[in-house]
Amino acid sequence: MVDLPEPPTLHAESLRGRVACVDLETTGGLAAQHRVIEVGIVLLEDGAVVDEWSTLVRPGTRIPPAIAAFTGIDDSMVAGAPRFEDVAAEVQRRLEGRLFVAHNARFDYGFLRTEFRRLGLRFSAPVLCTVRLSRAMYAEHPRHNLDALIDRFGLACVARHRALGDARVLPALLAAIERERGAEAVHAAVTHAVREARLPAHLPPDLADDLPEGAGVYLFRDEGGALLYVGKGRNIRSGVFAHFAGRHRSGRESKLAQRTHRVEWIETGGELGALLLESRLVRELGPATNRRLRRGGEDCVVRLVPAGAGLMPEVVPLDEADLNGDEAVFGPFCSAKDAWRAIEGKAREAGLCLKTLGLEPGEGSCFGFHVNTCRGACVGMEPRTVHDARLQLTLASLRLRAWPFAGPIGIREPAPDAGGTQVHVLDRWRYLGTARDDKEIAELVRTAAAVAFDADGYRIIGRALKDVRPRDLLLLSRPVGRP
Repeated sequence: MVDLPEPPTLHAESLRGRVACVDLETTGGLAAQHRVIEVGIVLLEDGAVVDEWSTLVRPGTRIPPAIAAFTGIDDSMVAGAPRFEDVAAEVQRRLEGRLFVAHNARFDYGFLRTEFRRLGLRFSAPVLCTVRLSRAMYAEHPRHNLDALIDRFGLACVARHRALGDARVLPALLAAIERERGAEAVHAAVTHAVREARLPAHLPPDLADDLPEGAGVYLFRDEGGALLYVGKGRNIRSGVFAHFAGRHRSGRESKLAQRTHRVEWIETGGELGALLLESRLVRELGPATNRRLRRGGEDCVVRLVPAGAGLMPEVVPLDEADLNGDEAVFGPFCSAKDAWRAIEGKAREAGLCLKTLGLEPGEGSCFGFHVNTCRGACVGMEPRTVHDARLQLTLASLRLRAWPFAGPIGIREPAPDAGGTQVHVLDRWRYLGTARDDKEIAELVRTAAAVAFDADGYRIIGRALKDVRPRDLLLLSRPVGRP
């Protein structure tokens, strides 16, 4: 990675210094996957506009119809436009040494940094988001999108949703806010907003700018390299900043922030990949401060077993349960404590007898019978067969579902690199791994037996199957001779 020239320190946090108001149009909302199709830059010196510049950019991919309808930019318009690498030097020259101002600035700044990164260049600038500035100066207003601010301040925009048209609104917006709130108050808000976007000094100085805007997993390590925490998010940068820049952090989170000296990350391309990878890393690496460690040895299920005259719940480890048989199995749960808590909660909701279920000690009638929440199974008023039937009906919502496919499946998701795809391979509620081609898929299916079932994976995959689009679902086959 080559560093672009260091910007001079020239009133970098002041609207009276050198300012660049920037707007981009893109093929979509994810910097890691989509591309810039137009750049608009308006330069300010001492609050006055001194230059304007814009260019269309050929993205190297088709512009989605929804984007073309929204921006008015279609494939024919960018067919003869320069690529980003052809205009990168001009963009850098205009932004160098300036405060980067944009509406929803992380979007525009993140896209530019990603485009520069693809060229092996590192771009960095102090950033001011006019959405955040508006919220700070006008907390009494509920809406701070650009259309709302244009209406509120009576601003002109002759080319809405075009890069230069939107960028031209920002100098007028800044001037209007200064007129209403005063230059001193605005300067203080700008200084605070720019500094708030920085990470603590004990972290690497370039980390704030290096953090990607895409989905993935991040790992916090202490000064000696020991793993402290694994997190995930649709936006890695926002997820990391939430730990360090939150105004209402708990004492536990503050200690984690103080102990963290190194941040690593793995881009996954999509949210499902982030969820699956986080679950696997937490389970395998056991980071010290994750709130809910998922250790496979603690995962368990509930089954109903004959005891005396009826059925009783029994909590057993996952490896003792027949998850693929005909026996009704409920869960899974991350611990026996969670399992018993779920059983008791369901029993109380249904008016089942806690004593009959072994959840209340002692002889005679249960406490619920005396307060009319138990139908009297403990004293023979409710037949045990009826109580057993209600127990099974009550726990039905917790029953572990049968795998709904004949074999393994794959779910397609965008890969971390723009334009690519990957496949998350799943079988019997287990995450086998992520593959980029048929050979890798076949290898994951072949070695599936080595992957254990776990509670987190079951929940994550269950939720994913509710939302997966049919075109992203691949039906796979197990190797011949394997059940």
